[in-house]
Amino acid sequence: MATYYDKASHTFSEYLLVPGYSSAECIPSNVDLKTPLVKFRRGEKSAITLNIPLVSALMQSVSGEKMAEALAREGGLSFIYCSQSVEEEAAMVARVKAFKAGFVSSDANIRPDQTMADVQALKAQTGHSTIAVTDDGSPNGRLLGVVTSRDYRPSRMEPTVRVSTFMTPFERLIYGRDGITLSEANDIIWEHKLNALPIIDAKGNMRGFVFRKDYDSHKENPHELLDKSKRYVVGAGINTRDYEKRVPALVEAGADVLCIDSSEGFTEWQQRTLGWIRSAYGDSVKVGAGNVVDRDGFRFLAECGADFVKVGIGGGSICITRETKGIGRGQATAVIEVAKARNEYFEETGIYIPICSDGGLVHDYHMTLALAMGADFLMLGRYFARFDESPSQKVNINGNYLKEYWGEGSPRARNWQRYDMGGSDKLSFAEGVDSYVPYAGSLKDNMGLSLAKVRSTMCNCGAVSIRELQEKARLTLVSSTSIVEGGAHDVILKDTHNTQIK
Repeated sequence: MATYYDKASHTFSEYLLVPGYSSAECIPSNVDLKTPLVKFRRGEKSAITLNIPLVSALMQSVSGEKMAEALAREGGLSFIYCSQSVEEEAAMVARVKAFKAGFVSSDANIRPDQTMADVQALKAQTGHSTIAVTDDGSPNGRLLGVVTSRDYRPSRMEPTVRVSTFMTPFERLIYGRDGITLSEANDIIWEHKLNALPIIDAKGNMRGFVFRKDYDSHKENPHELLDKSKRYVVGAGINTRDYEKRVPALVEAGADVLCIDSSEGFTEWQQRTLGWIRSAYGDSVKVGAGNVVDRDGFRFLAECGADFVKVGIGGGSICITRETKGIGRGQATAVIEVAKARNEYFEETGIYIPICSDGGLVHDYHMTLALAMGADFLMLGRYFARFDESPSQKVNINGNYLKEYWGEGSPRARNWQRYDMGGSDKLSFAEGVDSYVPYAGSLKDNMGLSLAKVRSTMCNCGAVSIRELQEKARLTLVSSTSIVEGGAHDVILKDTHNTQIK
């Protein structure tokens, strides 16, 4: 006989937080949004801690290289999408990891025997005006000189003139040695009034640049999420089909954490995938799994070895799983039950497995609700798809700027590997749609406002950390009438602001 849940499942919009006592210490500037990303034992710390509780979804229209860098700069993390070839995904991860805070791997390189025309073509391709001249034209070749816009004038030089004749040669360069600190590099830049400082190793091979503008940017972003080598932390998606090839490539590329991209996590396929990773790498490779919506699903993935568990089925704005299959659960109810299961598991085993709320977030205040209900961090798709840094195209439709946004379960993504169908290569129906979202500008400005709201609400609850919020939060179900009451009503608005985020 089928199991029947006699209590309704609820969405975030059906809840409000009841204010709690706020001491004088409860001010937004004192709120700490750090949160664990991967599991840890009682008395220990997570191997990876996020500085803000936000990660971007494993989607073609969301998590590319620019998003990974921009989100890490603010303290969060992106999962590079896996609906591409192993080689392409690994290359994307490697390029993100090539960025060292303040240190930039040179992606504009040329040989001395190339020409002015080659310089102009390279500048047009990369957008960079500072070009390293190496013996073989590679990013790690022996540095022979540097070309900047001050070294040439295309209008006065023949396109065929060789780079060696107008570059600044090595013997006239000011450079730093590999291992120099960012502060030391900045001192050299200021002392010699440079815009860029090349960094070389003991053999004279190129190791990157420190740019004056990037140093300033680094100082402006104190919450950057960096590894021990001061490189951005980045995640990568995997599936339950080609993991024996994809995982080694992503690990070699430097991915800090992996996540299984799947429509449903309570499966033997995820068990096999996690089992293979643990057999091959032990606990050194961090990998999240999901998605699940109840206690049984969480316990299953926890016992399979997941480092974090994603919660949510069918709640995303472009997901139509519930509509097409009748599978899913209200996101608020799912988070509350899985959070309870996580806490029970911690009490039993001494192992804390973070949970990620994925989907169902419509307004900024839903972020705070999801955290209060027990989520350790949140995965967002639509929210990040709106920004300059997402990989999708910005289009102008009837005077309105929009960005394209499509689901991984849509025909456009063709990400059928995320569906565990026993070897079938195609779906006979889609579980995601192709759409547009309103263009919103830069990630930094928008996310700063969203997190300001989270911090302020946490203070209203008397909490200055996510853990304290989860302990102190008081939640109340609300009626449809009180939802209407909570918004502007019985007035004629002069202006409106769209606060929808996903």
